[in-house]
This record gives sequence, structure tokens and C-alpha cells, in this order.
Amino acid sequence: MHKENLYLEALELLKQLIAIPSFSKQEDKTADLLAGFLESKGVKIERKLNNVWAFNRHYDPLLPTLLLNSHHDTVKPNTGYTRDPFAATVADGKLYGLGSNDAGSCLVSLLTTFLYFYEQTGLRYNLVFAATAEEEISGKNGLELILPELGELEAAIVGEPTLMQLAVAEKGLLVLDCVAKGRSGHAAREEGLNAIYEALPDIMWFQNFRLPEVSEHLGPVKMSVTIIQAGTQHNVVPDQCQFTVDVRLTDAYSMEEVLEVIRQNVKAEVTPRSMRLKPSSIPLQHPLVKAGIALDRSTYGSPTTSDQALLSIPSLKLGPGDSARSHMADEFIYLHEIEQGIALYIDILERVVK
Repeated sequence: MHKENLYLEALELLKQLIAIPSFSKQEDKTADLLAGFLESKGVKIERKLNNVWAFNRHYDPLLPTLLLNSHHDTVKPNTGYTRDPFAATVADGKLYGLGSNDAGSCLVSLLTTFLYFYEQTGLRYNLVFAATAEEEISGKNGLELILPELGELEAAIVGEPTLMQLAVAEKGLLVLDCVAKGRSGHAAREEGLNAIYEALPDIMWFQNFRLPEVSEHLGPVKMSVTIIQAGTQHNVVPDQCQFTVDVRLTDAYSMEEVLEVIRQNVKAEVTPRSMRLKPSSIPLQHPLVKAGIALDRSTYGSPTTSDQALLSIPSLKLGPGDSARSHMADEFIYLHEIEQGIALYIDILERVVK
């Protein structure tokens, strides 16, 4: 199919997606739309909850498989919207609407790229396209749910707005619940052990400590104390102080290594909420990255978290749109970004799968 026709179909599909509310955990209607669209093209689809995926027609189990993934859930529109977030209006070369930039344009561009290669024979890779749910809340019923269904994967392109530059590394997220212990007593007398004071050295350690290894693309690991709770009334020495730490990980350390360093240096009990959202990266010598660089794309490290965090394989974050527009009021995508996104996805894959 001609790239111009792919763009027009992608644009029409994106308008339809915008018109359907698809907040995280409520993506069933957009999943219906995506499944129906693929089936109308003669594609055999699979579905689990609100996730839809499909393999290229000439799938060969002896070949490595490349995943093309993006999400179809959105955040809820914020109060700053001056346009109907579900109207999908075009004005001044832009398509406005909730999810247009994050990540609807990436989703439809990857989907139409998949269709471009769907019938082709003699490819060096299998392709699997997956439109997944719950990305905005890092939910367990999105990409993580269907990964076992996709078989062994060699690498992935994760569609997120990157201005079609190559995000070759992405920070991981580790949220820690910390509890400093004391003994309660009356504040007027020399009683008890104030848990707030016990927590202070730990909090200062998080503020001042720097892990020595610095990632080439992501910089240092960043640790921030973001929530603190202690005490019940003014005249009682608190026996417990709870605080929360936001840790942004890089590819320089594993999640387990960072957690071990923290536990060796603070007195508080440290409990990670999750060990799922790991940092990710892809070697600069990987064929996907080399293909992008050959097409004048630049590489960088992404500070934001995506479904890449759930993948244990080399993955490249790449897509039309601008991350700075994500979750903003009156979200939009430039029409030319969609057209260029499809063309670049195809050009990169032409250099890798053929």
C-alpha cells in the first residue's frame, strides 16, 4: 500500500480513537475499534481483555520476532481544556483531541506500518503489533498481561512521542515506603524517642547521597523524598515516621543493586512498592538504532517511564509527537508528524527486516 494511503487511513483511525473515551481500565471500546479495523484488513487478531495483537501473515517460528507496541489508554482530560477533548478537530495543521499526541499518533503510525509489511514474504524478522491497555497507570492488565502470549521476542519499538528521535534508554521507577521507628511519650517530659528525629538523618542521606556510576544517556540515579507523615497530636512524641522516596533509576545499576545500597545506609525500614518498572536500554550498535542514525535521527535518554519498563529485551522508544505535549490541555499532534512518523518507521524497518 502507498505511504500516502497509509497516512490517510491512520489519520481517520486516530480521529475515531479520539472520539471514544478510553481512560485506563476503560479501553474496551477502543479495543473493539482496533480489533475491527485490523480484521477489516484481513488480519487475524488476538485479544485478551483490552489488549489487541497480531502477527504478520507469513510468521516463521524459526525467525526472531520484533514487537511493535503502543498504548490506547489515556489520562483523563484536565480542567484547562478549552476544546472538547473527544471532538478530534483539525485546525491550522493540527489534530486536537485527548490522546492525539500520547500516544494515539504513535499507535496508528505503528499499526499502519505493520500493515505495510503484513503480506510481505522473505522478511528476516517476524513482526507482532500490540495495542495495549493501562500504560498510563502502569497497570498489570496491559502489555505485562500479554507478554507470555507473544512468544520469544528479539527486540521492540515502543511507540511514544519522541519527535521521531531515538530514545535509546529510559529511566526506571522505584517507589519506596520507609518507616523510621521511635517510642511514644509525653512531649512535655523527657520521654520517648522521636521518630521524626530518627528519620531526619535518613532523609538527609537521600538528599545528599550520589551513586558513583553515571549513565551515558540518563545521567545519575535521582532520589527524592516526596511524602512524609508522622504524629497524631501536638503533645505526643511520635513513635513512627513514614516517608516516601521516588527513585529514578538508570541503566547503570539494577533495581536490586540500588535497593541494597539504600538499605545499607539508612536505619528506616525500606519497602519497595514494586520492582516492575525497570530501567531499559538498547545498544547503539543494535540494527534498529543504526538504521535510525543512518536516517539522521539523534539518540537520547528519556526521563519518562513507559511500557518499555516491562520489557526485558532491547527496546527503542520512538514515535511522532512531543513528550512535552503529553497530558497538556488541548492536546494535539501536527498532521505532518503522523505522515513523517509512518514514513520513518517504514524506512527504519526496511533497513532491518529485509
